[in-house]
Amino acid sequence: MTGETGTARRPQPQPTVESSRLPRQRDSASAAQLKLLVAVGTDKHPFDRLVDWLTQWHAQVTAPVGLTVQHGHTNAPSLPGAVPFLGHDELQQAMVHADLVVCHGGPATILEARRHGHLPIVVPRDPTRGEHVDDHQLLFARRLGAAGLVALCETREALHDALTTGLADPSRYAVAADPDAHEARRAAVARVGRIVDDLVAGSTPRPSRWRVRSRPRPGTKETR
Repeated sequence: MTGETGTARRPQPQPTVESSRLPRQRDSASAAQLKLLVAVGTDKHPFDRLVDWLTQWHAQVTAPVGLTVQHGHTNAPSLPGAVPFLGHDELQQAMVHADLVVCHGGPATILEARRHGHLPIVVPRDPTRGEHVDDHQLLFARRLGAAGLVALCETREALHDALTTGLADPSRYAVAADPDAHEARRAAVARVGRIVDDLVAGSTPRPSRWRVRSRPRPGTKETR
């Protein structure tokens, strides 16, 4: 059989259902162009800081980089591959094909990146900059960074260094893919949610709603 161009069309093997669901392992030598996925999540707050840092780095890079930038409610950057949102399946496919993943500090995004064999480069949202309503991403990402489960980047320099290192050797940001973790994802997210709640509760002590006033004993005067 020949195609429209007249060249012989070689029959392509059809993937099985099981193999199509498996994340591919990272192979730094498999492609000349590095594929970089950046995901800021779906939170209503803009994340200009991360997008600006990425734009600055990309302007300095001379090596070819294939970008997919999910920028959410942040203004669309002047970068190739910019898209506001990705559906769940689209995000999974983007992670499968990416060599590096940069993301915000959302627990679900981090778990998915690791499930697909990535050590995610994480820039957590900072509520003092108007990037979120509280500091749970900062607390969570710092805990994972200390455990070596993410590459934590809280400054522009740290992000640029991580990206430059990954561009030279993507295997530095690869972990063993765990396709079986998909079934346990909901339970894992629930556990992460409890950790985040504990972190937030521990960092923001709440004043008591009740004030205890002692009543004067009979025969004594109340002092103020």
